Amino acid sequence: MAKLQLAVVTAEGESFSGEVDMVVAPGGAGEFTVLPTHARMISTLLPGVLRFQQGGESVSLALTGGFLEVSGNRVIVLADAAERDDAIDLERAEAALNRAEEMIASNPADMDLEKAMASVRRARVRVNLGRRRRDRGLS
Repeated sequence: MAKLQLAVVTAEGESFSGEVDMVVAPGGAGEFTVLPTHARMISTLLPGVLRFQQGGESVSLALTGGFLEVSGNRVIVLADAAERDDAIDLERAEAALNRAEEMIASNPADMDLEKAMASVRRARVRVNLGRRRRDRGLS
């Protein structure tokens, strides 16, 4: 069966590069799946979980947003940040979520609400993915 060549790139460098069976991404218009021979496309990515199958193993990355391009059997993800589920420090992620929610609740006059809400969304993605991994007993 045909495979996809996936590259996940952040400002820090390449987070992942390899051959995968399928990719599920948190697109701007909703979650979508990319399989081999997928039509050429470009999509925005919202904060969420990028999942892919590699050799029978499911891998999950917490994304903070970005873009995805499909061309031929090549998928390129340009992400603000990408973190594997096994690299998430759940305690730190929960503390970041609490700080972001407290900032919004305190409603300081100089707060940029859009940025604060984006911080909450990013933190929730990391917490949810970390908790899912913990609950599956994979920590």
